[in-house]
Amino acid sequence: QVQLVESGGGSVQAGGSLRLSCAVSGYTYSRYCMGWFRQAPGKEREGVASIDSDGSTSYADSVKGRFTISQDNAKNTLYLQMNSLKPEDTAMYYCATNPRRGLCSRPDLYNYWGQGTQVTVSS
Repeated sequence: QVQLVESGGGSVQAGGSLRLSCAVSGYTYSRYCMGWFRQAPGKEREGVASIDSDGSTSYADSVKGRFTISQDNAKNTLYLQMNSLKPEDTAMYYCATNPRRGLCSRPDLYNYWGQGTQVTVSS
């Protein structure tokens, strides 16, 4: 019933920008945590950014000042604005939902995941 579909990935030069979108259906995500994660080949999946039901946000140190997470409740869509992209940002990016409000930093609590969208940054 719950479905998350990411889009907006692509290939860009270092210093460029991309805006990822995550369309959510069958889930009232505004009442829960929403998060963006990424995974590069041979590396562990890591949290990138999250937004709680009260609008509070959190970011990984590696993306602070460059990425911005936001949501449009009317469209049931989550966004990740990615600026000043670096080659190390290259990864598959996933969006996910977490029903435990106030615990957005717990990856184990995210219960629904999208299929991912690829981001490739060249130097």
